[in-house]
Amino acid sequence: MKTSEDLGTVIQLDLRSGAAELDTAKALRASVARQLGRAGLPEPDDPLFLVVDTPAGLTDHQRQYELLTAYRAVGEVRILVLLVGSAPGSYAGEDEAFQPDRRLVRPAVLRASGTALLWAGDLRSARTALEQPEPDAPEALAVLVDVLSVPDVYLKVLDGLGALPDAVAAPGVRLLEQDLPLEVRDRAWRDALLRFAGEDSELAPDLLVTASSGADLPEPLRSLVAGRGGRDQRHREPGGVADSTYAACAQALDYAEDALAGLRSLPGLLWASRRQAFEADLDQAHQALDEYRDLVGTALRGGGSGTAPSAAETAARLGALGLRVPSAEGMGERIGEGLREFAGKLLGQGLALRSVAQRFTGLAGRVEPVPGSALVRKLADHSTEAVSRRPAVGNGPVATGRGALSAAAAAGLFGALWRGPLAALAIVVPLVFVAVAPLGASRLRGAGRPGRWGWGPRAAALGGAAAGVAIAYAVEPPLWLSAVGLLAGLGVAVETARRLWRAAIDSWAAFHAITVLRKALDGLDALLAEAVREHWAVEERLHCADAARSVAGMLRATAPAAAAEAVPEPERPTVTGASASEPLDADDWLTSASVLETDTFTVSDDGDSDWASAYAWQEGASWSEPGARGEFAESAGPADPWADRTAGVPRWLDRENGEGGPELVAALAGDLTDAAMVAMEPYWGAVERGQAGALAVRRTEERVRDLLSTARRHLQHNGVLAPPPFAADHRTRAGSANLLGTDPRRVADLVGTEADRQAVVQLSSPEQGTLLSRDPAAAVWIRFAPEAVRDEVEKTWRTTGCVPPEHTLWTSSGRYAGLVRLTPLRMGVVDTVRSRQNSPADGLDPYDREDAYDREDAYDREDAYDHEDGDSW
Repeated sequence: MKTSEDLGTVIQLDLRSGAAELDTAKALRASVARQLGRAGLPEPDDPLFLVVDTPAGLTDHQRQYELLTAYRAVGEVRILVLLVGSAPGSYAGEDEAFQPDRRLVRPAVLRASGTALLWAGDLRSARTALEQPEPDAPEALAVLVDVLSVPDVYLKVLDGLGALPDAVAAPGVRLLEQDLPLEVRDRAWRDALLRFAGEDSELAPDLLVTASSGADLPEPLRSLVAGRGGRDQRHREPGGVADSTYAACAQALDYAEDALAGLRSLPGLLWASRRQAFEADLDQAHQALDEYRDLVGTALRGGGSGTAPSAAETAARLGALGLRVPSAEGMGERIGEGLREFAGKLLGQGLALRSVAQRFTGLAGRVEPVPGSALVRKLADHSTEAVSRRPAVGNGPVATGRGALSAAAAAGLFGALWRGPLAALAIVVPLVFVAVAPLGASRLRGAGRPGRWGWGPRAAALGGAAAGVAIAYAVEPPLWLSAVGLLAGLGVAVETARRLWRAAIDSWAAFHAITVLRKALDGLDALLAEAVREHWAVEERLHCADAARSVAGMLRATAPAAAAEAVPEPERPTVTGASASEPLDADDWLTSASVLETDTFTVSDDGDSDWASAYAWQEGASWSEPGARGEFAESAGPADPWADRTAGVPRWLDRENGEGGPELVAALAGDLTDAAMVAMEPYWGAVERGQAGALAVRRTEERVRDLLSTARRHLQHNGVLAPPPFAADHRTRAGSANLLGTDPRRVADLVGTEADRQAVVQLSSPEQGTLLSRDPAAAVWIRFAPEAVRDEVEKTWRTTGCVPPEHTLWTSSGRYAGLVRLTPLRMGVVDTVRSRQNSPADGLDPYDREDAYDREDAYDREDAYDHEDGDSW
């Protein structure tokens, strides 16, 4: 949708009073510059002038019109003159007899292309004897000027007038204004500002987990975070120093584990060489682990010097140790783009500025390299002393369980089933347990109190043997059965002794030392891998971390600015050094009186009273100061169309004030988000150039403040429905029902009304009505409605079966909809004249009140005006 900025800026001038100050090109340009400056708008290439004047002022202000048509601009200068009131001399006196000469005298300078006249004789369009219209209807004129100031409507009306004879017409209008009451607007705007700024609070734990994963990050930020935390990349060069040292330590631990397995077997109980081999391999593993720890310490301490080495020096140093730092080529090229995308994603999700700042701070911590000094401290956790201090499971003598005692007793029982002289064989099985106990104690000498580990099995075996002899004498088993029992008892005894030996070895501290050493090796290797990862893309990650912190600082600096806009004006701190005579800041519209409020104005008895002075923005503002009169927006702030303007509403205007829809605050907050994204556009370039310093942050903060003011000015002139000029194209804006709480059907019914004389109210006085063309086909009809409600209106037309009218104008403003009829004047009513003087003040007034219509030569004097060929063109 085209915005007002795309179509041009309508500059409003009121020549009915204060025109004398605009008698030079410099004064006119200064007046225009003040108006544009207070509205925060640049000098337009194709200026659109909306001038309010009286019919008599056309000749009185010829000098001003000459200056307007000669206004220096890059493109075309277009002028629309809104004439208010009847022409002088229309009535002869109290008998209300019409004079024959009721021509509209126009200077030839207004006959140029791109210039047209719109003559509204009676703004209220009073039609009864009880309705006595004011000489000037400020509240009606304010609305009409407001509508014509919409660039779309302005250009459409100008084009329509250009197609009529003499480019002059009388308007007929029927308007509908849909907007919010003042208090609803203020509350929604402040809520949106507070939502946009947010609050300082800690992130929820689930958000911290999501943030640390890096899954929500765009490229290349995700790669920078994943490169730091990923474990799938090899950090040791195959065959390098680090890889060889690691392999030697791992191999020594494997040898120690093999020796331990041999020691845990039954031969390990029988031969002392098994323990000696295990202890030698274990010492070799300790030595290899110490060598690998020294290599890791060298890699870590090399990055912890006072002067940070370059990435190339770091890569060369690590390469000499057999470590591989992957190339980070191309990682730093899109950091600024990634940060911008990340900010857009977060802000697009509706997160507040402070919440987004928290996430950027977290991103800086996740992507920033850990200094070598911090990693060196972790090395102490894998020292020899730390490994030796770790407790071993089951250290000390083995606890004999019921299973071993039962097995020993059963073995003694089976081996003692003898009678007579053979009963001496019953001692064989207990002797096995008696022999194993001192043998195991000697093998585990120095490993606690191993001598006591075999007393239980020996006692159980002796008891079982005694029971077996008793059973043998009782049942008298055959010899072969006794022999089988002896063999079974010996087998059970040997297996029980092997299990007891393994249990004793497993409770030995040296057994668990291998597990501890292997964990230490894995920890050292993980620490080395972390060190290598921390050196990967170190410069790019430092740049990304600094930029992310800068973005967070900029967002935190901007958030208070947005929150301050939500503070009511009486509660804001007074700016020191400000003069009391200075105009109020344009940002004070939230609590200042509206320039269009009608319940506070006083209409002067003077017929030439300035309508705009009754709606002055600043209370008590003087319009008598030089340069203070002559334009509509010369007050300290722009007009506020949201003000309560119920007093004196003309009958051709319907107002519908909604109470705000469910998406009102969200839409306004989204507008603020779009403003922040537009304001930060230059900042991302500074990030990419590495210049995101305090100056860039301050400039961005100022741009955000300016765009906040732009957003409010847009709301003033165009309402809530129309998106601001900086709104993102991908955003779908809600309709009038969800934003205003109004019914779009009223707009559809009004714009879709049949084009007849009953559809509009003619803004013409009775005497002016006789000057209008009687041909209905000669009138130009303009139908317009806000572009923001186009879908709703067209849907309503389809639903109700209404035939959509052709050439409907969809405007950038979101407040007004309606019909405008341009009725041309009859031939000969408009008289175009050319002055011989530089200023009409030096000649005669063709509308001279005393004799203008009593003398036949009122327009024929040689020193007055020369008529051009033909009365009209």
